[in-house]
Amino acid sequence: MTMRWETGRDLQIEAGGKTLEARCFGPAPGVRPTIVMLHEGLGSVSLWRDFPERLAERTGCGVFVYSRAGYGKSDSAELPRPLDYMTCEAVDVLPGVLDAIGFQEGVLLGHSDGASIAAIYGGSVQDHRVRGLILIAPHFFTEPEGLDAIAAAKVTYETGDLREKLARHHTHVDVAFKGWNDAWLDPRFNAWNIAEVIDYLRIPVLAIQGRDDQYGTLAQIEEIENRIYSPVDVEILAECRHAPFVDRADKTLDVISEFVARLDRIEHSQVEIA
Repeated sequence: MTMRWETGRDLQIEAGGKTLEARCFGPAPGVRPTIVMLHEGLGSVSLWRDFPERLAERTGCGVFVYSRAGYGKSDSAELPRPLDYMTCEAVDVLPGVLDAIGFQEGVLLGHSDGASIAAIYGGSVQDHRVRGLILIAPHFFTEPEGLDAIAAAKVTYETGDLREKLARHHTHVDVAFKGWNDAWLDPRFNAWNIAEVIDYLRIPVLAIQGRDDQYGTLAQIEEIENRIYSPVDVEILAECRHAPFVDRADKTLDVISEFVARLDRIEHSQVEIA
């Protein structure tokens, strides 16, 4: 059953056998294109802050955000997560999410793990409704610097105030943290590499990364530039760490809005030609 689109209200959808919390802003699918936002490895609906609402206002598009299983107010998830959990999410769950909201056309916008999920979907699932990808701080392979930062996060979670802070946003806080942290720190995860999905992308891509990102170097962005066949725009933001939508919110909004507007112009020109 398709979700009833109610702007700014707490909603629920069913996907992947779980009940997931959700929220939407702006026009419903079918009225304007929809931007579907996929959160990071410790993210949730609430941790996007006011960025989804601002994005809907700036672009005139509908914006849909949800918390994956184990995050936010969504149902819990089984642990340990499989080491290919991002691929499982892209292939087994995201199609159900898009169907649940009546998705007709638009863009997938992912941050960190969410960006990896969006890239996997774009390169693995044939879905002509998806007209572009916005990848914020994506991961395509592991790096020593990123793994060190993830190990440091574990120490902060166990001995500092990180657990308390995350508990404000996650009902199942230990599931949220351990599902992400344990997978990335598993020695077998060192070999994780999904860069091949870039080879199969045939839609425009916008890649955004903070120059001071503690979880990934610019090698992740260079991998996109070196492998992609479709058009790609790259924005590297100074004085910005892993979350550009927090550290450089206004600039990130500008870049995304320009990209979405350009996709809109391309779509309209193709309709006129046809």
